[in-house]
Amino acid sequence: MTDQEPLLRVAGLRKAFGDHAVLRGVELTVRPGELLGVLGPNGAGKTTLINIVATLLRPDDGTVTVAGADVVAEPKRVRAAIGVTGQYAALDEKLTGRENLVLFGSLLGLSRAAARDRATELLELFDLVDAADKRVEAYSGGMRRRIDLAVSVVVEPKLLILDEPTTGLDPRSRRMLWRVVKRLAASGIGVLLTTQYLEEADRLADRVVVIDHGVVLQEGTPAELKARIADTVCSVVPADPDQLDAVREALASLGATVEADSGRVVVPAPDGPRTLAEAMSRTERAGIELSDITLRRPSLDEVFLALTEKAPVP
Repeated sequence: MTDQEPLLRVAGLRKAFGDHAVLRGVELTVRPGELLGVLGPNGAGKTTLINIVATLLRPDDGTVTVAGADVVAEPKRVRAAIGVTGQYAALDEKLTGRENLVLFGSLLGLSRAAARDRATELLELFDLVDAADKRVEAYSGGMRRRIDLAVSVVVEPKLLILDEPTTGLDPRSRRMLWRVVKRLAASGIGVLLTTQYLEEADRLADRVVVIDHGVVLQEGTPAELKARIADTVCSVVPADPDQLDAVREALASLGATVEADSGRVVVPAPDGPRTLAEAMSRTERAGIELSDITLRRPSLDEVFLALTEKAPVP
């Protein structure tokens, strides 16, 4: 994260459709080179937020600025500063990947020569050189998402908006796209990412905002959010499942609890390795053979579920 002024600033953002309030005072920022992940269940308001930032919807109240331009008062300046990749590729499937890039470059004001040069550069960046002159209709799902993302940065934006960009991709294609997104953020582009994949936010995001029912529930780095929900725990799995109670008794003074469904005993581990060493020592003295013992922090999935389950329904 940088100390620069926010590239995207959302303050007091409200939007309703009829009597249904979708956004209720949302506040967030994205700085140059920062990737902000926006998480929330279906209906939380993520898509409405994206549409307002992209100037596709007008807010009812509050302010949204991109690179100093207001989305209501200066929509053309905002659109010139952003790149948008939605959930589905918006490409001409009868054209090749290269032709799509040149076409979009020309539409966005590049000269023909500059558009061709930029297309070549992006095909290399997105590992699409071998498929450059194939029609997009023959591309795999992962290749389509990469060429669509490439189109979004033909003219390098200040803010890149990614609305669930890896939906439907296989794990290998998803990780390839992650590498590209990280490189774009490292070049100084601010990134606003919505995703249903908690691992995606954990891997990519510098900060995460969790929203539900149009309200920001928590904001922070993935590590900060995990720490707020629960401390690190020591997970102890006996080789013999029938010894779960014996493990719990051996570790009772450490606050051990049995998770029968997972076949393990869990001990709060605020001291981390010290707690693990103590658990190993006690189970060894009790003559209990272990199949696994590890330190584990709560996952971002657990953070997401804990926060959204507690969210008040308006």
